[in-house]
Amino acid sequence: MTTAHAPAAASPRPRLSIGHLAIDQLTFPEAVQAIGDLVDAHQGGYVFTANVDHVVLAETNTRFRDAYSKATISVVDGMPIVWASRMLDVPLPERIAGSDLILPLVKLGAERKWRIFLLGAGPGVAEKVGRQFQAQYPGIEVVGWDSPMVNLDAGDAQNDPIVAKIREQDPHLLFVALGSPKQEVWISQVAQKLGPTVAIGIGAGFDFIAGTAKRAPEWIAKAGFEWLYRLTNEPKRLWRRYILNDSQFGVILLRELWQRTSGKQGE
Repeated sequence: MTTAHAPAAASPRPRLSIGHLAIDQLTFPEAVQAIGDLVDAHQGGYVFTANVDHVVLAETNTRFRDAYSKATISVVDGMPIVWASRMLDVPLPERIAGSDLILPLVKLGAERKWRIFLLGAGPGVAEKVGRQFQAQYPGIEVVGWDSPMVNLDAGDAQNDPIVAKIREQDPHLLFVALGSPKQEVWISQVAQKLGPTVAIGIGAGFDFIAGTAKRAPEWIAKAGFEWLYRLTNEPKRLWRRYILNDSQFGVILLRELWQRTSGKQGE
């Protein structure tokens, strides 16, 4: 029987509201534990990792915004949002990148005997990562991998065979590496059909592990300049996102500050 995922509104955790997104106030260990508890509850649901690009996208992309509104857990994957939260009403303790969550969750899954399924990235990448997990974490059961072509407008004719392949293996956790906003919208489209399986969007996480994409050194990421590192390495693909689109984040933050300030003045 298909079980609906737990509604985001049911979360007892404090959440930062910024733009059209709500982000849970969690430390990294708390996030791993919360996702682990969600998986073990066997109620389904999904996890997103919000960054500056997501905040900006949610302003105009209604499908993306709706997908986030139903996320069971939403963590912060961007130092600018962490910094901004300190000026707002719910300070976020630290950055929690989706790609950083993968190995701790696989390690936890090995301890708890989870079955996992890897979806997305380029041909052969998920398989390479899956075999690596099997070698490094003997307790984990990698039950499948797939790199399908996903069109968000294709509907059930496309999604049902993909979901059927996943459901046949009955994974506890589904890693989805389709890139944003595709992975978030697709997960929301199929969440009901995934039953008790928990899905998490991880962006380029498989590529980082497989070595098919470069990741910024940790000190650059902590300084908040991972976007600049990625832009330097992939300028043709990322210049519009980082230079044009994400510059709107400042406007959104100013709006949030003004709304909070004006609200307090009106009390």
